[in-house]
Amino acid sequence: MSTRPAPRLAGYGIRCARPAESGAVAGLLARAFADDPVLAWMVPAADRERRIARYFRLAQRQQRPRARAVRVAATGEGRLLAAALWSGPGRWKPSPLQDLASLPRYAGVFGLRGMTRAGEVQNAMHEAHPRTPHWYLPSVGTDRGLQGMGVGSALLRQQLADCDRFGQSVYLESSKDTNVPFYEGLGFRVTGEIRIPGGGPTLWPMWRDPRR
Repeated sequence: MSTRPAPRLAGYGIRCARPAESGAVAGLLARAFADDPVLAWMVPAADRERRIARYFRLAQRQQRPRARAVRVAATGEGRLLAAALWSGPGRWKPSPLQDLASLPRYAGVFGLRGMTRAGEVQNAMHEAHPRTPHWYLPSVGTDRGLQGMGVGSALLRQQLADCDRFGQSVYLESSKDTNVPFYEGLGFRVTGEIRIPGGGPTLWPMWRDPRR
């Protein structure tokens, strides 16, 4: 096994995603989350990547009213390399009306069995979600073949620097134990485990205090 560090990419910037890029962002995140254990547990195997892309379109729709909610690492030519969804303090949870309005669309993504599982995941995550004010990172992904090249960490560091500047904490759930060291390298720490009932996967909630 090679011990050489992965090459770093250059020639890209960090910015807010444009509304016209929602499809490209959804496709990128679908590729990045193709082997995600939580989505694999909820989304039927048939046509999974397309279904996950539809899920991320819906997730962006909920995020869009929030300032700086969808951010990307992109080249000057417009190629998207990584994307992150963010929710500011007090804005991480959709309203009951938003949840109700989005149910038919999510049912099209998950199907009957998947909707039951998605409800179990949502309930478990909401129960564990901290009440202390914080920024929330529900999803971040780097496109296939680009992981380990520093793009994802560069995308996150911009927001984390702002959180440090304003003394704001950050929260996320890691759906893979192998991703925990990546987040630890950015200053997060594991605060416990979220076990999904019915034989579902485990998530690792992680918290980051602002750095001075």
